[in-house]
Amino acid sequence: MLLDEIGRGTSTFDGLAIAWAVTEDVASRVGCRCLFATHYHQLTGLESEIDGMVNVHVQVAQKGDELRFLYTVADGPCDDSYGVQVAALAGLPAHVVERARDLLLFLEQHAQGARAGEEGTPLARQTGQSSLFGWMLPERAAAAAEGAEGDDETSPPEPKGARLEPTEAAALARLAEVDPDALSPREAMDLIYELHGILRGQHEWLEE
Repeated sequence: MLLDEIGRGTSTFDGLAIAWAVTEDVASRVGCRCLFATHYHQLTGLESEIDGMVNVHVQVAQKGDELRFLYTVADGPCDDSYGVQVAALAGLPAHVVERARDLLLFLEQHAQGARAGEEGTPLARQTGQSSLFGWMLPERAAAAAEGAEGDDETSPPEPKGARLEPTEAAALARLAEVDPDALSPREAMDLIYELHGILRGQHEWLEE
């Protein structure tokens, strides 16, 4: 059985819940050999709960800010996400990419990790890469709101650099909608073209 991107096209929690339930059903009821491609890193924790489940990932080579997809499969879950690097490849202005890096660091530092695993409860991923799910929890959001005034640790870093053009802001807003954990190699390539198109519209307007 081949399953690809179960849970896409709906909210993050709905999608994760559907993918989780499908994984359990295939393992417990269907019982066939299955290759399940998913963008939900949180499901990798089920390897310790489901007999016969093995995590594998497609390798990526990274040297500095340079990123290259190797299209080779290796054991274990993916240990990183590459949304910001993809944005750089798409041609987003350097100051936009740098701002995205700052915000990503802030979100990762304040996120409560969520991973399927021990006793069916969310856990911090063993890879050390924080999930954004924890930051989106109402309790966490409320705590952040209470400490927003005068608390640098719960407030996003102030933007640096030049003021964004409208199309740059649109590209950054589109990037902010993307869950880095949710990008497959194909989706990353599609995102490159989409962001390039947004920025290309700005350049064409400037050339007129």
